[in-house]
Amino acid sequence: MAFFLGIDIGSFSAKGILLRDRSVQASFSCLSGGDYRGTAQKVRDALLSGAGMSPSEISHVTATGYGAKQVLFADGEKPDITCQGRGVAFLLPSARTVIDVGDLYSKVLRMDSAGHVHNFILSGKCAGGSGRLLQIMAKVLQVNLEDIGPLSLNSRNKVDFSTGCVVFSESEAVSLIAEGVSREDLLAGVHRALAAQIHSLAERVGIEEDLVLTGGGATDAGLIMALEHSLKIPVRVPPEPLFTAALGAALLAREKALPRGA
Repeated sequence: MAFFLGIDIGSFSAKGILLRDRSVQASFSCLSGGDYRGTAQKVRDALLSGAGMSPSEISHVTATGYGAKQVLFADGEKPDITCQGRGVAFLLPSARTVIDVGDLYSKVLRMDSAGHVHNFILSGKCAGGSGRLLQIMAKVLQVNLEDIGPLSLNSRNKVDFSTGCVVFSESEAVSLIAEGVSREDLLAGVHRALAAQIHSLAERVGIEEDLVLTGGGATDAGLIMALEHSLKIPVRVPPEPLFTAALGAALLAREKALPRGA
């Protein structure tokens, strides 16, 4: 029985998937922190410990993500876009468009049923088009990040959040609160603003159903609703949407280690 490891070192969080052939044996995630090498080691150790295994039992390790080059024990590395495609296709073969809302960037990619990416686009250098905007809002409003989605669903009045720039978003939020805007209405406005930016990216790639949302944004019910309202099509979320790139990396590790067609 062969084992394969995929590790995704993102700017905010690190994820790992251990495959036994094509079945997920274990998964683990933690904050990336500032020491990507140490974080990669932590992810590997946690996965192997949970499975009662030693490093020598892993046939191949593939790394991806922002800190992939710091995974010194990896046998190879693959682009995040490539890994996202493979991971999503494994879970949802009908997916043709994938939106990944990460900490620093949002990405939109078009792919076929095998997960081969044919076109993609990344948001610009401004993190206002990424999950960082939601983190800023959680900080300003002094609420947990995981609570902002449910809170936004309780909005009763439409508020337009005019800026998508992280630099100015905090001051705009403070001003709106001073004007008496509720947290719920403000968060709903932020979600609409982010959804509009993502919609613009998706149109440049071309939107084809099924459309799948991954990354930290896929855990935010408010963003999902805002995207569906903006795009006018259903948004599907795979199981464990934070792990799709790590899963794709593990699948690519398997392809590298085994004979073609195995």
